[in-house]
Amino acid sequence: MSRPFLVDVPDSLLADLRARIRATRWPPPAPGPAWEQGTDLAYLRSLVEFWADGFDWRAAERRLNAYPQFVEVVDGVPIHFVHAPAVGGGGVPLVLTHGWPSAWVELLPLVSRLTDPAAHGLDGPAFDVVAPSLPGYGFTPRPAHTGVTTRYVAGLWHGLMGALGYRRYGVGGGDFGAGVATWMALTAPERVTGVHLTTPEVSPYLGPSSAPLTPEEQAYVDHLARWDGTERGYSAIQSTRPQTLGYGLTDSPAGMAAWILEKWRAWGDTGGDVDGRFGRDFLCTLLTVYWATGSLATSIRDYYDNRWHGSPPGPADRVTVPTATAVFANEFVPEGVPPASWAERLYDVRRRTVFPRGGHFAAVEEPDLVASDIAAFFATVLRSEGGG
Repeated sequence: MSRPFLVDVPDSLLADLRARIRATRWPPPAPGPAWEQGTDLAYLRSLVEFWADGFDWRAAERRLNAYPQFVEVVDGVPIHFVHAPAVGGGGVPLVLTHGWPSAWVELLPLVSRLTDPAAHGLDGPAFDVVAPSLPGYGFTPRPAHTGVTTRYVAGLWHGLMGALGYRRYGVGGGDFGAGVATWMALTAPERVTGVHLTTPEVSPYLGPSSAPLTPEEQAYVDHLARWDGTERGYSAIQSTRPQTLGYGLTDSPAGMAAWILEKWRAWGDTGGDVDGRFGRDFLCTLLTVYWATGSLATSIRDYYDNRWHGSPPGPADRVTVPTATAVFANEFVPEGVPPASWAERLYDVRRRTVFPRGGHFAAVEEPDLVASDIAAFFATVLRSEGGG
């Protein structure tokens, strides 16, 4: 049975965090334009000074604890999650999953919009929202073994939803969360009513028996290759030597912040202004969740496990569950717009919407757009099943 959970970070940990920030040993600034070689020194010093002396964690903690949180043990893993039932009851069950370098806090702006859409002027059904922390992120510990892949997590989430009494439910998410949602639909399609994705995490099978790439698909693949050449250094390290990297990220709050915030600036629809897009209170809330739980080192093992222990979809794999792709391809460093046919190779796409704003972290960047797209999609799913 699920037990209630409250975020409660000890004063001693917060005091140690502030002391470490104030004692940071800074490198010299990089020559050339700001951010060209990584997180800008002047920005980072300003941000962590605010983190130490201007950020009110206790106020943030109260905001987090306004959401109903629980822990449920599934297959030996104590999973932390938000479980917010629909206002008035009768909600559509929906499990949403975050990615890296993110956390459950990214999904919180969706909760009230989905549990009480009428109050936000949104059309569509109300939802029972379940938003777990991935294993190794925040308050869900990572199992002490390899193979914690998106497919493995999909099994945990099916177990979690079953423990909560849900027989069938929608799934959704972005980044690794999109991978989890995909595998939930691939491994147990009879339990999934619909799939909603905000990033194209899982590539379709492109082996010998697949159809040739269209010109649009080839252009997208070529763009991704160019993006990889300048932006994917982090992934090469995290998928080969996560433990080595983890020492510095666990010991230095400034180092941890630099590693995370570079991605939020580049992957979000920020125009280069990460503070202006997300606000320092939100960014420091995210950083403190990672720091207080010591979980950045465990979160990056996702890259190792999925690279070496994961299995990409094969020629016989196809998501037969109705799927919606919400395309938020307005990153500051553009990752490209996947053609409609790219997703159709793997999914039964019933809805595709390309949004004019919003990036990789769409749930917190554009929660109204994400929530309205989820509601509209599941309204059609329910109608097709005769439920509305």
